[in-house]
Amino acid sequence: MKIILTSIGTRGDMEPFLAIAEILQERGHKVICLFPEQFRSLAEDSGFEFASLGTEFIEMLNSPVGVTVMGGGRFGFKKIRALLKLASMQKEINKAMILKQESVIEKENPDRIVHNGKTMYPVIWGTENKEKRFLVSPVPYLHYVKDHSHLAFNRNFGPFLNKLTYDLANFGLIKTISGSLKSLAKPKQLSTREIKKALFEEQVIYTVSPSLFQRPDYWSEKLRVLGYHERKKTLHWSPSKELETFLSNHPKVILATFGSMINTDPLKKTEILLDILERNKIPAIINTASGGLVQPENYNKELFHFADRIPYDWICPKLFAMIHHGGSGTTHTAIKYGCASLIIPHIIDQFVWNKIIHKKGLGPLGVNISKISFGNLEPLIIDLYTNKKYKLNAEATGLEIKNEAYRDEICKTIEASIKL
Repeated sequence: MKIILTSIGTRGDMEPFLAIAEILQERGHKVICLFPEQFRSLAEDSGFEFASLGTEFIEMLNSPVGVTVMGGGRFGFKKIRALLKLASMQKEINKAMILKQESVIEKENPDRIVHNGKTMYPVIWGTENKEKRFLVSPVPYLHYVKDHSHLAFNRNFGPFLNKLTYDLANFGLIKTISGSLKSLAKPKQLSTREIKKALFEEQVIYTVSPSLFQRPDYWSEKLRVLGYHERKKTLHWSPSKELETFLSNHPKVILATFGSMINTDPLKKTEILLDILERNKIPAIINTASGGLVQPENYNKELFHFADRIPYDWICPKLFAMIHHGGSGTTHTAIKYGCASLIIPHIIDQFVWNKIIHKKGLGPLGVNISKISFGNLEPLIIDLYTNKKYKLNAEATGLEIKNEAYRDEICKTIEASIKL
């Protein structure tokens, strides 16, 4: 089969699709990754064909306006103004991206499309290609769960009001898809009812571990929870001698990383973190990644090691714990390898993972990136580093995740033709 995997978002939004692409390619399928241009090397380095959605979306996120919105700043006038400006910018960028989606998909005529919730054209394509479209979500709460609202609301309002939040989110999605129809090179006529029907009948794969989110028994059989999957990330990477020496000198190390998340004052956030760690003599590796944390000119080189890139599947088995932003992939990887976790959430789903990790006894309840201070972060880090229960629980849950075996089921689900 020829299968297009398409995703819009940050690097964390690409990883589930790269992992699935790896599984499908091993089964002999031809895979094409349709991502923003900035992720070309991720796909091509893994041996996948790549098609581009352009550079504009990621450039928008990295712009001053994007940093203000994505960086967890306080919800004041400045952020409201930034949100409005970002919405205006994104409207035009979305038009360009849906045209690119349409062009690639119509040219390639795939047998299957696997996509995330930010890509609109696959839904439109799926109305004429039933049973061939699969929505993949690495986060829970996109479909009704009695004791939790839709992901965007992150509350439990009770079953009735929770249901309304899912209805509201679906209404917004239907309006967005309907509005995008006139942007197509070959405009299509779809009624609201047809779009709603397409969404109701879609096949969904949650790439979430059942150890962290149990599939409700009242869900449709079209909604599946098929475990966490990660690709091989060390193909073109090897550790430095300095990193290996640091690890050999410190048997109880933590890793701090904000992944692809950015914020409005990374230096201040880094200084708060380093001050706490140094005061408590906690050795740490600081992964600067996309710039949410930065390497200062002066720091304790005996206690801290800085890196701008480090594969989690390599480093996590060597760690005691992690302090991170709470992306789905990072959260799963940390627990899979038995790392206690402290989440510093920045946006939407990260607040959900923060609650899940704490509720399951895998780490303290973290604090919003916009609210961290020496005073509120220090006791959380001390708790993370000294509470043995977090580590023991993480190791036990990690073993469950390692024992999950959903690779074949993912393939069979995508390959199958299911009567709806």
